[in-house]
Amino acid sequence: MRPPSPRATHLPPLPATADLVVVGAGIVGLAHALEAHARGHSVLVVERDPRPDGASARRGGHVAVTTQDAATLSCALASRERWLKLGREAGFWVKDTGAVVVARSADELAVLDDLVAARDGDAQLLDAAQAADRARVTEDGVVGGAFLPLDLRVDPRDALRALATALDARPRADVAWSTTALTFEAGTGRTLVRTSRGEVVARRVLVAVGPDLDRFFPEEAARTGLRHDVRQVLRVVAPGRAHDPAGPAVLGGSTLLRDAAYAHSPALADVRERLRTEAPELLDAAVHLTFTPLAGDGSLLLGEARRTDAERRADGGLDRDPERSDVADALLLREAGALLGRPVEVRRRWSVPDVVVPRPRRGPFAGTPFVVTDPAPGVTTVTVADGLGTTTALGLAAKVVDGLL
Repeated sequence: MRPPSPRATHLPPLPATADLVVVGAGIVGLAHALEAHARGHSVLVVERDPRPDGASARRGGHVAVTTQDAATLSCALASRERWLKLGREAGFWVKDTGAVVVARSADELAVLDDLVAARDGDAQLLDAAQAADRARVTEDGVVGGAFLPLDLRVDPRDALRALATALDARPRADVAWSTTALTFEAGTGRTLVRTSRGEVVARRVLVAVGPDLDRFFPEEAARTGLRHDVRQVLRVVAPGRAHDPAGPAVLGGSTLLRDAAYAHSPALADVRERLRTEAPELLDAAVHLTFTPLAGDGSLLLGEARRTDAERRADGGLDRDPERSDVADALLLREAGALLGRPVEVRRRWSVPDVVVPRPRRGPFAGTPFVVTDPAPGVTTVTVADGLGTTTALGLAAKVVDGLL
């Protein structure tokens, strides 16, 4: 067994036993720990980092309820209510800001019109002036939009810290930072979890490590078709334009190709074909233009894009820690500048590790971005793909824990 690190010797000892050991303190792991503890089970969360620093901590905190579909929508709606409740209880910032989708072409507006009709009051069509005003963007080139009032915004790092602190303060619940899970050894009705700070006997183990699933269970990751998908985001400022820190999330038309609820619109094919003809570079870098205003300096968190297909081929498909794509950043800046009506200045750049998986065709999570597997006796893995952890994890956890303990 690997000796504990010097830092680990100064941390309090782990509990000897727990009903549920959760590996990973991102939103997926914490959601399942909170759900299990609320049902009366003892829980231990182990996280290798000293603070929240995974995918859910690096994104903009948009809880994108309205644009989900079927079972994913059910989890998103449940997550919405839990986010609001937990925000009140744990004292972190969460607000029903809604979101604005800005259409800059007739086909994009037609897709939004179909969404509004399907959502029956949970989405509102906007004319050009209304869309530009709500989103705080230039009206030039805007033909309309939609307001999605069910969507929320949270401060992800603050929320994760607050949730972990609140859980750790409860009886029979522990959150162990700077603690690496090493191995899982099945016994009779129990699993021995070896960590960098000692051993814990668990009734069940839940592994929620997102893109790192293949480090623990490479065969399972390969079987499910898991692929790494590192996304690029920027922190920018738009000189001369003020954005309310509590304002809505703003989405550009390219996001219509990403979210499942739009797939029912016949006009979506027209959007894809127009982009393929007029701006194929946006499809090549999978640009999904979104921004959320941040508190403090009036900056915006701008995303998302990835390396182009040519860049991926050039480096042999390296996808866990690839070199940053200047092309992807330039496309984000170009599209944001066009929407805001002025160039934006970069304050900071970083990447978000993510995964994509083929949607399961069978089972309770068919058609969803959720991959739930049992790779070893007493061990369950939960992976949420497509950047939807913040949107769905709190609702998904109730379904998973139902069959876990």
